[in-house]
Amino acid sequence: MEAGARTRRLTAVRREEARVTALELFFDLVFVLAVTQCTTLMANDPTWRGLLRGLLVLAVLWWPWTGYAWLTSVVDPEEGAVRIAMFAAMAGFLVSALAVPNAFGDDAFAFACAYGFVRLAHIWLFVLASRDAPALRRSVTGLGASTAIGVALLLAASSVDGWLQGALWVVALVVDVGAPLLFWSGGWQLMPAHFAERFGLIVIIALGESIVAIGVGSHEVVDLGVVAAATLGVGIAAALWWLYFDVISWLAVRRLVEAEPGREQNELARDAYGVLHYPIVAGIVLTALGLKTTLAGVGDALDPVPAAALVGGTASYLLGHVAFRWRLVHTLGLHRLVSAAVLAALFPLALEIPALATVALVLLVLVVLVVYEVTRFAATRERVRHELAGGRVAG
Repeated sequence: MEAGARTRRLTAVRREEARVTALELFFDLVFVLAVTQCTTLMANDPTWRGLLRGLLVLAVLWWPWTGYAWLTSVVDPEEGAVRIAMFAAMAGFLVSALAVPNAFGDDAFAFACAYGFVRLAHIWLFVLASRDAPALRRSVTGLGASTAIGVALLLAASSVDGWLQGALWVVALVVDVGAPLLFWSGGWQLMPAHFAERFGLIVIIALGESIVAIGVGSHEVVDLGVVAAATLGVGIAAALWWLYFDVISWLAVRRLVEAEPGREQNELARDAYGVLHYPIVAGIVLTALGLKTTLAGVGDALDPVPAAALVGGTASYLLGHVAFRWRLVHTLGLHRLVSAAVLAALFPLALEIPALATVALVLLVLVVLVVYEVTRFAATRERVRHELAGGRVAG
């Protein structure tokens, strides 16, 4: 067999848009365990330190997931050795997820090693995919350098504790995320519609995690209070789904598809999806933490950290939308910004009233926002949903 034929079988580079594959969905379902474990970490340590640690671990894990979204926009994950490498990366993600609750304790070294393996597999596959693309190879080389530094810092952090350990984690994240923000953007390759679909699906999976939190948080008899809290929690998840998928996701796909391929499109994808979807997903995770705590005591007032998670999580979700819209079309979603401010202002009240009432108020704010957008932008909404959601966005 000729060398060219062997390498084509090893990694099949995408030449045209394709839907997200079953293997990519399988991969994402393993990643969601890591998301769930971040909620567990924060629930086990309901302090401001625990909250910050959970968000930091989520950010560290979010970045490699976005890297695999870029990878499968370049190569077909179900062809050749890519399939095997994806399975191996899933195993690494699984071990990382298992180590998350003690990532700053006894499992710090296991987390760093598993995380390093996930990143190594990612870089290796990108090296193979870039064999005939010098510009892509330069970008991959730069990413490999920043990745190596980030992993080395996490390994170093596993041998210390306290503030130094946290500082090393922060520096690792800044290096790993910051370097691609400054360099190498022009060399990446992208299938924009496929890329946007991956992020939409991970938002759905994260919302599913918030539903799971409702069940996990209930350890009591299913009485009227628990039924009410569960119903309101599903309502919040539904409202969050509506706010993302009713219109904004379709407009975002169109904007990304219409961007000039190369640096403009790559930087738009990197910023709008890779970076600005983090506060969206983190907001869902925090909301899940608040709902989980609520189910454990619907008649009690929330403690400061769960209260901040519930109202701050939904506010973060909306602020992520505002930033997402600004990066895409440079317009300010004032109505969502105001709603985020209203949610944040509920924090003092959430410390005094029953948790069930706080959940009801959060849902009320979201429902009012949804109704306002549906009525205020009715014509635009109908046009977008018929023209874009109907399948007219071309890759």
